[in-house]
Amino acid sequence: MAKITEQDIIDSIADACQYISYFHPEDFVKSIVEAYENEQSEAAKNALGQILINSKMCALGHRPLCQDTGSVNIFVRVGLKADLDITKELVDLLNEGVAKGYTNPDNTLRYSVVSDPAGARTNTKDNTPAVIHVTVDNSDEIDITVAAKGGGSENKSKFAVLNPSDSVYDWVMANVREMGAGWCPPGILGIGIGGNPEKSMLLAKESLMGHVDIHELKARGPQNALEELRLRLYTDINKIGIGAQGLGGLTTVVDVKILDYPCHAASLPVAMIPNCAATRHIHFKLNGDGPAKFKKPDLDIWPDIELPLDSIKKVNIEDLTKENLSQFKSGDTLLLTGKILTARDAAHKKIVEYKNANKPLPNGVDLKDRFIYYVGPVDPVRDEKVGPAGPTTSTRMDKFTKDMMEIGIMGMIGKAERKQPTIDLIKEYKSMYLIATGGAAYLISQSIKDSKVLAFEEMGMEAIYEFDVVDMPVTVAVDTEGVSIHTTGPAKWRTI
Repeated sequence: MAKITEQDIIDSIADACQYISYFHPEDFVKSIVEAYENEQSEAAKNALGQILINSKMCALGHRPLCQDTGSVNIFVRVGLKADLDITKELVDLLNEGVAKGYTNPDNTLRYSVVSDPAGARTNTKDNTPAVIHVTVDNSDEIDITVAAKGGGSENKSKFAVLNPSDSVYDWVMANVREMGAGWCPPGILGIGIGGNPEKSMLLAKESLMGHVDIHELKARGPQNALEELRLRLYTDINKIGIGAQGLGGLTTVVDVKILDYPCHAASLPVAMIPNCAATRHIHFKLNGDGPAKFKKPDLDIWPDIELPLDSIKKVNIEDLTKENLSQFKSGDTLLLTGKILTARDAAHKKIVEYKNANKPLPNGVDLKDRFIYYVGPVDPVRDEKVGPAGPTTSTRMDKFTKDMMEIGIMGMIGKAERKQPTIDLIKEYKSMYLIATGGAAYLISQSIKDSKVLAFEEMGMEAIYEFDVVDMPVTVAVDTEGVSIHTTGPAKWRTI
């Protein structure tokens, strides 16, 4: 029997991290294509179109589907009969593979992992360590699944220990209603039931690694209680009307996956983890014949889609004032041209510290009458001005909005809904909140014609950048009157 070497493991993990950064699973692409073809909501259909265009561009250009290239999750099952030619710890080899994959100069991926999470939160600079789960069996091979999970969807994970008499269906539906759009729908909902707290969470995460097969299940009919629950949740979640990017529409989830495990008679642990529109995972085995080989998907699975650019309003940012923002209404789609600034959590925290200390920002950065884009871009390669640069979840910046309004910003660009106090501030200051499509990072980056760091360069992707954009596609999410598309859109399409 051939030996499985250290290099086989390292190279396979590195190649897997690269592969899933720019190739959606084929079954997921087909499910998004179906959602696009069936969608009746114009705003949601436009968002789905952008996701599919972005997906094909990434498949062709080998650049990340999303600027949040995720934290790496690895599920490993080691065969007790496998002939392993290794001297290092298996976990160290896996992390070495992650580091090699994320630092590949041909397709640099964003480093999102920080150490000392309750303290300094220092970036590890290679996206390690991965979250690794190791089990064993009696085979002669190593079975590996690699997934990259973005923060927006991970942050929407839910867990509870229900009473045995409680309804899992009711708990899931209640939490989906509250989950909003920060997890970048449409995607897959993973549910774990039973075991104990940590087991149910692990089951939910593992369930997301399965194939999209809800339509096969519908066709043959459910054969047990879990399959009945899957079908009921899939149908009813889509009736809530959240839709793509929370804009209101027919498809919020393309599948609901459930795994269960026996549990104590006195409890009912249940966990829920969503997978976003940048669903990324791959499964492979090592048996001694070298590193894993990954087959490229058939490019014919992506349809040729063109956005209806002629019907979208073109807006020169330099012509905008607080007085004329009122011409744009919630739900309008715009193409922005001009200069915008970027800032995420860390930059906002720094800005407020400078404001409270009555200090000007470094390098004379002036935020007054500027649009702030919530983004942490991927580093550029070759002749790129910036790497994939899609939006991050805006609600994390809600706590800073009043300070930013007092500084005098014009508006904000991000993804997902804003909390009501923030919406009230937008109305009070006659500002505006725009959203870009989460899961369309590479497509969005094509509209960024120049990029430079203005402040806090030491913070990497959390720095303040200035982007020069041409025809950047956005949607008015909250207008100057405080009307939110994330309220009116789902309400229009809700049937349950």
